Amino acid sequence: MSKIHYQITINKNIMNIFSRLFKIGQAESHAAIDQLENPIRMTEQGIRDMKEDLDKSLHALAEVKAMAIRSRSESESYQQKAADYEHKAIQLLKKAQAGEMDSSEADRLASEALLRKEENLKLSDSSKRDIEKYEGSVQQLEGNIRTIKANIAKWENELKTLKARVKVSTATQSLNKQLAQIDGSSTVSMLKRMRDKVAQEEALAESYGQIANESRSIDEEIDKALTQGSAQAKTAGELAALKQKLGLDAPAGEQ
Repeated sequence: MSKIHYQITINKNIMNIFSRLFKIGQAESHAAIDQLENPIRMTEQGIRDMKEDLDKSLHALAEVKAMAIRSRSESESYQQKAADYEHKAIQLLKKAQAGEMDSSEADRLASEALLRKEENLKLSDSSKRDIEKYEGSVQQLEGNIRTIKANIAKWENELKTLKARVKVSTATQSLNKQLAQIDGSSTVSMLKRMRDKVAQEEALAESYGQIANESRSIDEEIDKALTQGSAQAKTAGELAALKQKLGLDAPAGEQ
């Protein structure tokens, strides 16, 4: 796979990563998020998306590193071949000098060996340039991966806090709703009706008492008045008799 294709793949992964981060940022800052999507489910999905992008980036990183390793190996191999061709050229010239082969043939073959040497040196230099490019991509991917991991950890902690806040908010909302509810089925409304009912019963009992007092017959009043008068007269007579007996209140003509 070509380096250009890998660079395109890397850029796409980076764009996907930051689009996920932006989506979660929108979920956090949107004023009407509760009317659009469940914030917990949305955050969980955003984290899952980031983890998928992280897996893709790790896979791309491994492949780019493999290409860098392969290019380094090829560069070393080309350098070794160049050195071998140079050594062969030297051996050919030495053989011609020693009279072991025709000098013109030795020169021709040595020249070919030197051409092969230059070709391998150029291939080695090309591999070195590829290594630099791959290593640059590796550094970029590693930086992005560190950012993704940090954001995943951040949003996982944020998710825990968000879940706790939702639980508290739900419980508080339910409690406040019960306290604020004034319809006929509410407990508070029922208790108020019971209190009013007791007060009404008490007032009704007092009213019946007043009516009962007002409805007494005149005969009862007369009998009560007579009874009270007789008792008072009897008491007065007994008091006078006692004084007379003690000589405390004798008539004036008898003294």
